[in-house]
Amino acid sequence: MNKIIEQPIPQGKYLSAVRHADLIYTSGMTPRKAGNLLYSGKIKILDPIESHKGAVRLATLNAITAAKACLIQGERISIILQLNVFLNAEEGFVEHAKIADYASDLIIENLGNNCIGSRAAIGVASLPSNATIEITLIAKTIALK
Repeated sequence: MNKIIEQPIPQGKYLSAVRHADLIYTSGMTPRKAGNLLYSGKIKILDPIESHKGAVRLATLNAITAAKACLIQGERISIILQLNVFLNAEEGFVEHAKIADYASDLIIENLGNNCIGSRAAIGVASLPSNATIEITLIAKTIALK
Protein backbone atom coordinates (compact mmCIF):
# COMPACT_ATOMS: atom_id res chain seq x y z
CA MET A 1 0.00 0.00 0.00
CA ASN A 2 2.52 2.59 -1.15
CA LYS A 3 0.08 4.95 -2.79
CA ILE A 4 -0.37 8.36 -1.23
CA ILE A 5 -3.87 9.26 -0.15
CA GLU A 6 -5.26 12.74 0.18
CA GLN A 7 -4.27 14.82 3.19
CA PRO A 8 -6.26 14.13 6.35
CA ILE A 9 -8.77 16.83 7.22
CA PRO A 10 -8.43 18.17 10.78
CA GLN A 11 -11.61 17.81 12.79
CA GLY A 12 -10.88 20.85 14.96
CA LYS A 13 -8.54 23.79 15.41
CA TYR A 14 -5.14 22.17 14.83
CA LEU A 15 -2.73 21.11 12.10
CA SER A 16 -2.48 17.51 10.89
CA ALA A 17 1.28 17.64 11.43
CA VAL A 18 3.88 20.15 12.49
CA ARG A 19 7.61 20.22 11.99
CA HIS A 20 10.39 21.37 14.31
CA ALA A 21 13.92 21.14 12.88
CA ASP A 22 14.23 17.55 11.61
CA LEU A 23 11.29 16.19 13.62
CA ILE A 24 7.67 15.90 12.49
CA TYR A 25 4.85 15.41 15.00
CA THR A 26 1.44 14.29 13.80
CA SER A 27 -1.85 14.99 15.44
CA GLY A 28 -4.07 12.08 16.35
CA MET A 29 -5.24 10.36 13.18
CA THR A 30 -8.42 8.35 13.14
CA PRO A 31 -9.58 6.03 10.34
CA ARG A 32 -11.07 8.76 8.16
CA LYS A 33 -11.14 9.21 4.43
CA ALA A 34 -12.00 12.65 3.03
CA GLY A 35 -13.07 13.66 6.54
CA ASN A 36 -15.51 10.76 6.94
CA LEU A 37 -14.98 8.31 9.78
CA LEU A 38 -15.04 4.79 8.31
CA TYR A 39 -14.50 2.73 11.47
CA SER A 40 -16.16 3.45 14.80
CA GLY A 41 -17.10 1.75 18.02
CA LYS A 42 -15.40 -0.23 20.74
CA ILE A 43 -12.96 -3.04 20.13
CA LYS A 44 -14.58 -6.03 21.78
CA ILE A 45 -12.79 -8.84 23.59
CA LEU A 46 -14.31 -11.44 21.27
CA ASP A 47 -13.61 -9.54 18.02
CA PRO A 48 -11.15 -11.29 15.72
CA ILE A 49 -7.95 -9.20 15.80
CA GLU A 50 -7.83 -9.04 11.98
CA SER A 51 -11.25 -7.35 11.90
CA HIS A 52 -9.48 -4.13 13.00
CA LYS A 53 -6.70 -4.25 10.42
CA GLY A 54 -8.44 -1.86 8.00
CA ALA A 55 -9.04 0.76 10.69
CA VAL A 56 -5.45 0.64 11.90
CA ARG A 57 -4.00 0.78 8.39
CA LEU A 58 -6.18 3.75 7.37
CA ALA A 59 -5.37 5.75 10.52
CA THR A 60 -1.66 4.93 10.13
CA LEU A 61 -1.67 5.88 6.45
CA ASN A 62 -3.28 9.20 7.41
CA ALA A 63 -0.44 9.82 9.88
CA ILE A 64 2.25 8.90 7.33
CA THR A 65 0.60 11.13 4.72
CA ALA A 66 0.42 14.08 7.12
CA ALA A 67 4.08 13.60 8.08
CA LYS A 68 5.23 13.34 4.46
CA ALA A 69 3.46 16.63 3.68
CA CYS A 70 5.97 18.32 6.02
CA LEU A 71 9.00 17.10 4.06
CA ILE A 72 10.98 19.53 1.99
CA GLN A 73 12.41 18.68 -1.40
CA GLY A 74 15.41 16.37 -1.18
CA GLU A 75 14.56 14.61 2.06
CA ARG A 76 12.65 11.63 3.38
CA ILE A 77 11.51 10.19 6.68
CA SER A 78 14.38 8.16 8.11
CA ILE A 79 12.70 6.66 11.18
CA ILE A 80 9.54 6.79 13.22
CA LEU A 81 10.91 7.63 16.64
CA GLN A 82 7.61 7.13 18.45
CA LEU A 83 4.38 5.46 17.37
CA ASN A 84 1.33 5.66 19.63
CA VAL A 85 -1.67 3.45 18.93
CA PHE A 86 -4.75 4.31 20.95
CA LEU A 87 -7.49 1.67 20.97
CA ASN A 88 -11.09 2.37 21.90
CA ALA A 89 -11.32 -0.97 23.67
CA GLU A 90 -13.86 -2.45 26.01
CA GLU A 91 -12.76 -3.21 29.55
CA GLY A 92 -10.85 -6.48 29.76
CA PHE A 93 -9.40 -6.32 26.23
CA VAL A 94 -5.71 -7.34 26.31
CA GLU A 95 -4.56 -7.80 22.68
CA HIS A 96 -3.39 -4.20 22.17
CA ALA A 97 0.05 -5.14 20.85
CA LYS A 98 -1.36 -7.49 18.19
CA ILE A 99 -3.61 -4.76 16.79
CA ALA A 100 -0.77 -2.19 16.99
CA ASP A 101 1.39 -4.56 14.90
CA TYR A 102 -0.79 -3.63 11.89
CA ALA A 103 0.43 -0.04 12.26
CA SER A 104 4.06 -1.15 12.55
CA ASP A 105 3.67 -3.40 9.50
CA LEU A 106 2.29 -0.54 7.37
CA ILE A 107 5.09 1.80 8.43
CA ILE A 108 7.66 -0.84 7.45
CA GLU A 109 5.88 -1.34 4.10
CA ASN A 110 6.02 2.40 3.39
CA LEU A 111 9.34 3.42 4.91
CA GLY A 112 11.52 0.28 5.07
CA ASN A 113 12.65 -2.38 7.52
CA ASN A 114 14.73 -0.23 9.87
CA CYS A 115 12.30 2.67 10.18
CA ILE A 116 10.35 1.76 13.30
CA GLY A 117 11.42 2.99 16.73
CA SER A 118 9.52 2.88 19.99
CA ARG A 119 5.81 2.19 20.24
CA ALA A 120 3.00 2.33 22.75
CA ALA A 121 -0.32 0.51 22.41
CA ILE A 122 -2.81 2.12 24.76
CA GLY A 123 -6.37 1.13 25.58
CA VAL A 124 -8.69 4.05 26.23
CA ALA A 125 -12.31 4.45 27.33
CA SER A 126 -13.25 6.54 24.28
CA LEU A 127 -11.85 8.35 21.26
CA PRO A 128 -13.07 11.39 19.28
CA SER A 129 -16.25 10.66 17.30
CA ASN A 130 -16.20 7.14 18.81
CA ALA A 131 -13.35 6.18 16.45
CA THR A 132 -12.02 2.67 16.91
CA ILE A 133 -8.35 3.67 16.58
CA GLU A 134 -6.22 6.81 16.83
CA ILE A 135 -2.58 6.99 15.72
CA THR A 136 0.11 9.57 16.46
CA LEU A 137 3.73 9.48 15.44
CA ILE A 138 6.98 11.39 15.67
CA ALA A 139 9.15 11.11 12.58
CA LYS A 140 12.77 12.11 11.97
CA THR A 141 13.77 13.44 8.57
CA ILE A 142 17.02 12.96 6.67
CA ALA A 143 18.42 14.39 3.44
CA LEU A 144 18.35 12.06 0.43
CA LYS A 145 21.74 10.87 -0.68
